[in-house]
Amino acid sequence: MTDLDALFKKPALPGASASSRKRKLAPGADALAAYKSARLEESTSREPTVEDEEDDSAPPNLPSDFFDAPEEDAEGGRFFGGGVTDKQAEIFDYMEEAEKEVKQEKIDTSWLRKKAIGFEKLINKNAEQRGKWEDEPHKFMQSEEDLDTEIKTFSILSEHPELFEEFRKLGSLGSLVKLLAHENTDIAVDVVEVISELTDDEVEAEQDQWNALVDGMVEEDLLDMLVQNLDRLNDGSESDRSGVYHTLSVFENLASQPTLAETMVKETKIMEWLLKRIQVRESPLSQNKQYAAEILAILLQSSKANRIKFIELDGVDICLQLLAPYRKRDPVKGGDEEEFVENVFDSIMCVVDEPEGKQKFVEAEGVQLALIMLREGKMSKPRALRVLDHAISSVQDVSVAIKVVEEAGLKTLFGMFMKKQEPRNIEHLLGIFTYLLRLLPQGSAPRIRTLAKFVENDYAKIIRVLEIRKGYSTKLGKVEAEIEDQRKGLDQDEIEEMAEEWLSKRLDAGLFAIQMTDLILAWLCTEDQGAKKKIAASLDTDQIRKTLQESITLMGDEDLDADQELTKDMLTALITYV
Repeated sequence: MTDLDALFKKPALPGASASSRKRKLAPGADALAAYKSARLEESTSREPTVEDEEDDSAPPNLPSDFFDAPEEDAEGGRFFGGGVTDKQAEIFDYMEEAEKEVKQEKIDTSWLRKKAIGFEKLINKNAEQRGKWEDEPHKFMQSEEDLDTEIKTFSILSEHPELFEEFRKLGSLGSLVKLLAHENTDIAVDVVEVISELTDDEVEAEQDQWNALVDGMVEEDLLDMLVQNLDRLNDGSESDRSGVYHTLSVFENLASQPTLAETMVKETKIMEWLLKRIQVRESPLSQNKQYAAEILAILLQSSKANRIKFIELDGVDICLQLLAPYRKRDPVKGGDEEEFVENVFDSIMCVVDEPEGKQKFVEAEGVQLALIMLREGKMSKPRALRVLDHAISSVQDVSVAIKVVEEAGLKTLFGMFMKKQEPRNIEHLLGIFTYLLRLLPQGSAPRIRTLAKFVENDYAKIIRVLEIRKGYSTKLGKVEAEIEDQRKGLDQDEIEEMAEEWLSKRLDAGLFAIQMTDLILAWLCTEDQGAKKKIAASLDTDQIRKTLQESITLMGDEDLDADQELTKDMLTALITYV
């Protein structure tokens, strides 16, 4: 019986333009390119010349028409004729002609209406033949091939987004989406590829054009059908693997709209599928596993509701287990595995910003894993530090801060702090120290242990904080001098216009780091008189008050939530006690 799967594994129809993808599947052999190359070589070849003396032992010359007579040597024709048969050459010649015709054809509303009518006829014909000869595939094979070819032609609409609205009105968009449920998965995969091209972010569509396309597909239950398709595709098959990849690409394209990103998690099982996919054991790690982790991170960044759903599905524990093998070893550099690890770290970082995520992080022993990575990891060390910084950041939740101290994290963190670090790592360490001092209860053992670390060895840690502050202050001072020069000659309206840009420049120059160092120093001044004297000997405490006051000013007075009000009250109190 004819192999239906093989029938659809053919080149895309010429003229169907594929958009540039953000990531690409590994390319396969292109027979058409090989054929064209062979023809080019044939047309430009010259007679070879030999300048050496004749060798009587050399074999006789080949017939002059040897390369033009594949019928005398079929194998010779295969090896010397570019790797295609006469039949394939005939097909490719036909496809080249078709490509020229498509390029000359005008793509407009009239063209689309004709395509829509023909498309519906092909769908109906295939459905009728499948129903009539369900057990005799060879009888509906041709209609399936014709439908498959027609589907691919719609990718050219990626170059004509002005037709998206008409495409929807004609009903062809809805019919295309419905074919995701076609019995032949090759048909469904081709549909996914076309949708991926149409929704690609490089398509130059206006917002209303993009909305017409996407809204029309979502109304036809696109999201749920995509997930159902993922369940029936076999990632071990090359064609199905391509279908999985392009399906994930569609989700990535649609997730650029936060409301859609939330809808797809709320109304489908995509989150469950992604969590299941990233747990599949593979060696080497595949592109689709990496891509699944990337889509998961994108969805978590898009919506609080998505993060809560992830937590409910035990995603924190799953991701921590996936990261555990990298506490001592690094992934292969520059490959899919390294990207996979990065995306799993990003997912955890997003989730621990939520109160529910912090609790799950503690329960799943995330603090312990992060501290092990800080002690023994390489690639994982800065990422674990960033996750710990996000996890401990809170106004009232002390669970992470207490767990850090209980698990002997102070020795690890201060050991890193006293060594030379990248500026970003220094900022994460300062952030962690800030929240330890803010959150740990007064008089509690964890707080006393933290304060003791700052004052031990003749206040070595405080001296280090002051050194870091001095470095950032020097850098910030240069930027502020430039801003002051720019301010001269500007009227009040122009100054207000520039205010946001100037603030951004100051933050880049180290303002945020100085705010953290001064907050740490302010807490130490209020907690320990010896620390206060040590600080005052190197830094005018008025500078600390000035920094804290600016932090309050930058917060503003309007629309502050409860956490911001608490922070403002804390800063005001510290100014009094410094």
